[in-house]
Amino acid sequence: MAVQRIGVVGLGIMGAGIAEVWARSGYPVVAVAESAEAVEMGRAKFVASVQRSVAKGRINQSAADDINAAVTWSQDFADLHDCDLVIEAAPEFMALKHQIFTELDRQVKPSGILATNTSSLSVTDIATATNRRDRVVGMHFFNPAPVQKFVEVISTADSNPGVVAEVAQLAESVGKYVARLTDAPGFIVNHLLLAYINHAVTLLDEGIATREEIDTAMRTRASYPMGPLELADLIGLDTCVEILKTIHASMGSARFAPAAGMVELLAQGHKGRKSAQGFYDYAGKHVPVESTNPDVEARIYEELESAYLADARAMRDSGYASELDIDNGMKLGCGLPEGPFEVMASRGTS
Repeated sequence: MAVQRIGVVGLGIMGAGIAEVWARSGYPVVAVAESAEAVEMGRAKFVASVQRSVAKGRINQSAADDINAAVTWSQDFADLHDCDLVIEAAPEFMALKHQIFTELDRQVKPSGILATNTSSLSVTDIATATNRRDRVVGMHFFNPAPVQKFVEVISTADSNPGVVAEVAQLAESVGKYVARLTDAPGFIVNHLLLAYINHAVTLLDEGIATREEIDTAMRTRASYPMGPLELADLIGLDTCVEILKTIHASMGSARFAPAAGMVELLAQGHKGRKSAQGFYDYAGKHVPVESTNPDVEARIYEELESAYLADARAMRDSGYASELDIDNGMKLGCGLPEGPFEVMASRGTS
C-alpha cells in the first residue's frame, strides 16, 4: 500500500512540525487536535514556520501557499478515516496515548498504519489499545521536525515487517536518516541524552560544580551547542523527568532516577524555557555565562564525556544499534558536532 494521505494528531510544536514535514513534501495532511483552541494554536505555529522560510528566502510565497493549502485542520477524529498513515504526537502520558489510539483504531480505515511519535514510552504498550497491533509502529521525529534529519522507526514483536519497512522508506523519501530499532526504553537518542543530562544535574546537586561550570565545560571542551542544564531547560524539565521515569521504571538503574534538583524545580512549577524559569531565568534574553574555573571544567568534561561514551559503547555491544545509527542519532537528532564513536576514533579508542 502506497501512503498517499497522512494524518497528524496533537498539534503542539512537534505535531505542527510533523504536519509541515509532509505538507512540504506534497502530501495531503489532516491535522487534528482535541479542541478548536488547540487546532488554531497548531495552525498558527504551522503558518508562522512556513512564513519564516519565506522571510529567509528558502521558498517563495507561492510555494508557501501550496504548503498551507495541503493541510486540513480539524478537531474531529472522523476526518482521519481515509488516511493511510496517522502519526500521534500528543504529550508523553500512557493513559492519553491509549485513549488516542483506541479512537484512532475506531476511526481510521483498517488498512491504515498508526504511528506514535513517543520519545520513550513503550510502543508495544501503546499498541495494546488497538485491534491492529501489526500495523502500529513508533515514528520518533526530533524538534524542529522540518529541520532535524533523524527519525527513529520502532517496531514491536507484533509489527508487520512490511509495515515497518514502508514507514522507514517513507521517512527516507522526505530526506530523513532512519534508524530502524526494536522497542526499548528511550530508543537511541533519549537513552543516551537523558543519562547525560541526569548525570550533569546530579553533579550540580552534589555541589561538585556550579551550573555555569558544568555548561561551560561541555560548550567549550566538547564543542556542544549548549550545556546539559541549558539543554534540559530547552527540552523542558517536565519532559526530561517523564522520560527518565519511563526508562528508570523499565531498567531499574539508579542512573535514570530523576535527579533531585530537576524534580525540585519542577515541583515549584519551573519547567525551563516554556515557563521562563528552570536552571536559568528566561524572563529576559538568556545569555550563557562562562565560568572561569578551568580545573573544575576539565574534571566535569572528563566525567560527563567518559560516562556518555561508555553508554554508547554498551548500546553498540548489546546489539541494539549500530555505531553509524548511534552517531547519526546524536548528530542529526541532537545537533552534536560529532557522534560518540567519531569522538572515540579521534581519541584512538573504541
